[in-house]
Amino acid sequence: MSNGFPKGFLWGAATAGHQVEGGNTNSDLWLLEHVAGSIFSEPSGEACDHYHRYADDIEMLAGFGMNTFRTSVEWARIEPEEGRFDAEAIAHYRDVLETCHRYGIAPMVTYHHFTSPLWVLADGGWDNPRTADRFARYCERVTRDLGDLFDLACTLNEPNLPFLLGALGLGAQTAEDRRHMPMFVNAGADLGVDAATVAPFMFTGTQEGYDVKLAAHRLGRDAITSVRPEIAVGWTLANSDIQGGPGGEEFAVNLRASVNERFLEVSREDDFVGIQTYGRHVFDAEGQLVKAAPGVPVNQMGDEIYPVGLGSTIREAARVARVPVYVTENGLATTDDTQRVTFLEDSVEVVAGCIADGVDVRGYIVWTLLDNFEWIFGFEPKFGLVAVDRATQERTPKPSAYRLGELARSYS
Repeated sequence: MSNGFPKGFLWGAATAGHQVEGGNTNSDLWLLEHVAGSIFSEPSGEACDHYHRYADDIEMLAGFGMNTFRTSVEWARIEPEEGRFDAEAIAHYRDVLETCHRYGIAPMVTYHHFTSPLWVLADGGWDNPRTADRFARYCERVTRDLGDLFDLACTLNEPNLPFLLGALGLGAQTAEDRRHMPMFVNAGADLGVDAATVAPFMFTGTQEGYDVKLAAHRLGRDAITSVRPEIAVGWTLANSDIQGGPGGEEFAVNLRASVNERFLEVSREDDFVGIQTYGRHVFDAEGQLVKAAPGVPVNQMGDEIYPVGLGSTIREAARVARVPVYVTENGLATTDDTQRVTFLEDSVEVVAGCIADGVDVRGYIVWTLLDNFEWIFGFEPKFGLVAVDRATQERTPKPSAYRLGELARSYS
């Protein structure tokens, strides 16, 4: 132990392919960004051009004092048509991972971070049970070609998020919802399918969607370990600190069970679980979200800045999943980097407190390395440790990047 953190503790930052690479034209969300009636505020475009600038970005991360990079591989690039695996894309991701090692960075690889190939969307997406088998085949191929370069694998990113969004009244989480939303109607027309079957990963909050994701995770994990049994495998969960205000306690208990705990129970089968927490959600007696009180500091989305929520979700994960915990995302959307510095300091202190109490926490990975494309919100939210000039793609590290590096060195 050193300063309370275990030897080999992972310190780093995360990205996701679609959000930083740019030009992911064969993915389902690229289509949804561009159709008439899209709920995306803007398209991803060239994003941060990380697909071409990854070497400089990884070198920069190492220069901050980090030892870990959570990155993803894009299914839409690797398998652009069903059963056809693209050698050039695989070679690209091999170079990304080799670059990590060149700079002393341990990669943690996410196999699916929200985006899927267009052909998957055209055949029922994440409501179609066949998607699980197709995902497993993809996992097997990625592991066979790249698995010698990483020790930690995340199958699916935030499979529980649609269920939280559904409780918040956000998005279209059922087939009937999608049938009445212009974005899905127009996407269905482009694909030549019924809008109800246009079921992307983050817009499937149904029992069918749960079953498909659960099967995909289990089959994907088995595919990975059949090729490389030494790789530790888990999934990453969007586990908010769900609380009940006066009269809302029972609602919060039930929502935690649906959104957090049933997914954590699945993690008992895995080598670890990744926890992704940005704050808390408080619900009133009617099951409505309670907004931050006047005068309480909020992030760019208007949500309360609440770093202590991370401690609740780490402890919940340890109690329910009973496997090692990695914080695979934690961050703050703000244009005031002094807020981010304080948030990171407070969050690291929360993690230290969990470890001091005997919780097996093995890493703290911030969302995110670069100011990037934040899905339906576009480029407005600023989560990055590094600012990106979208006109020139110039990177400018923020003080928070160096401060996190200082914290990593001081605890290592």
